[in-house]
Amino acid sequence: MRLLIVDDEVIIRTGLASVIAWHELGIELLQPAASAEEALTRLVEGRPHILMTDIRMSGKSGLELAEEALHLLPELEVIILSGYDDFSYAQQAIRNGVTDYLLKTSKPEEIIKTVLQAKARITERWAEKSREGQWLRENRERQFAGWVIEGNIDSVNCPAFLMFGEETELPHQPMRHGSDGDLSMSRQVVLIHAEGWGRSSDALLRFAVQNMLEDVLAGAIAQIEKQHIVCVLPYASDMGVSVYRLEDGLRRVEQWLKCSLRAATGEPVDYATELHHSYQTALAAFRHRGLIEAKVWRYEEISARQGGKTVLTHEEETTLGTLLLDNDPVTLTTWIRELMTRLIAEPDVTPASYAACLNSAVIAGHRWLARTLQAIGREQPARLEPWTPQPDKTYTEIGDELFHHLYDLMQAYHSRMGQGQAAHVQKAIGYIETSLTQDISLQQVAGQVHLHPGHLSELFKKEMGVTFGDFVTDMRIRRAMDMLAVSPAKVSEIAAMSGYEDVKYFSRLFKKHTGKTPSEYREQALVYKSSGS
Repeated sequence: MRLLIVDDEVIIRTGLASVIAWHELGIELLQPAASAEEALTRLVEGRPHILMTDIRMSGKSGLELAEEALHLLPELEVIILSGYDDFSYAQQAIRNGVTDYLLKTSKPEEIIKTVLQAKARITERWAEKSREGQWLRENRERQFAGWVIEGNIDSVNCPAFLMFGEETELPHQPMRHGSDGDLSMSRQVVLIHAEGWGRSSDALLRFAVQNMLEDVLAGAIAQIEKQHIVCVLPYASDMGVSVYRLEDGLRRVEQWLKCSLRAATGEPVDYATELHHSYQTALAAFRHRGLIEAKVWRYEEISARQGGKTVLTHEEETTLGTLLLDNDPVTLTTWIRELMTRLIAEPDVTPASYAACLNSAVIAGHRWLARTLQAIGREQPARLEPWTPQPDKTYTEIGDELFHHLYDLMQAYHSRMGQGQAAHVQKAIGYIETSLTQDISLQQVAGQVHLHPGHLSELFKKEMGVTFGDFVTDMRIRRAMDMLAVSPAKVSEIAAMSGYEDVKYFSRLFKKHTGKTPSEYREQALVYKSSGS
């Protein structure tokens, strides 16, 4: 709180300035003025909260100074310094708006008391204004949220700051007539994401961006909503102009605040009652932020998307299984990034399809782990928690989460591997399980486990009690049995998924191992399932 002392007697003004430790009272003492004229020239720049002035000075009097000062600063607290002969003038001054008076002979404690009383009155006014301002801000935020975000529309009680029409017209903004003949201004809702100050300062950054947007973008009404900023903007009839103006404004804010901003725009609307619709379309566009590289993108750009691929192809699942079997985190990371890049490049990709396909990679990993551990006769771990990518995550964050899920599956398998010769056989079995749909040769598998084919063949016979070829055939038939029991796929399709292109050969081999044709086995499995046995 600032105090300005005015007196044409140097002894008085320097004495008042030095006899009291003003800073200990929470008072900032401005350089004392030697006249009313000097004080008036410094009022606007110094903006004191308390003025202490002599009543009689050469030139303008203290009463004239007080009158002019109160005109410039209406909330100024004025304390008159007077002698006994000026008492009647001091009383008149109080009636004219002067706050208080002091005799020049007053003791320091009396001066302190009077100044602190003035300070208390100022502090109370500030507190009252703060409470009123807080109430007004909270009320405005509630109205904004109700109309724009929640869609609780009451046309009779539309907040004035959201009303469309001539009373809110901005210069150089396009206006057009609504169907009822009233002037209306098109507007659109924009959702803005800010980052760059670190997670611990995200809330502070959003607050700073919100405060700057209304200065940088003419006619903007901005409010923080959870993790982003909702902004209502005037809309130019030229779509390109609107996007350019928004991008230019965001870049200016970025330069000042040293941050990164991205925005999604909703459909433009003509009336305040339609702002919630614009918000909903902006939100739909905003959810694509992990799939779009642009700084500003429009709802119209994503509204026609039907959704891209939602599950891994069989080839991708096979590749994933091989990567998990190889226990190579670096190659796994590369595979994940390439998968995400391919999905994002699909013209119809949506957040839902993107998340579904990435989640299908985790599901495929779980299936691989279960089948592979079963094949080598190892106990399966407790099922890991399911995972679905969250739309508010960045590209990098989603990639990291997917990697950690798949890496956990990879470690769950390799932690159960045996040692020595048994480990080679188990790794070979894992590779076979992953590659059942492909041609599998002893030489190919031996190369994967870094053994000579003859040595691997001997180890297989010793550890598993059957030849390599018989083991592969047995695994393929078991895979086919599992699929016939649960899948409606054709027998020819199941044959192909089991590694047999010739369905007739597959059927003969299947009957040799099970005593039934594939169709007979499926029929029996269905009857068994329906009976609940």
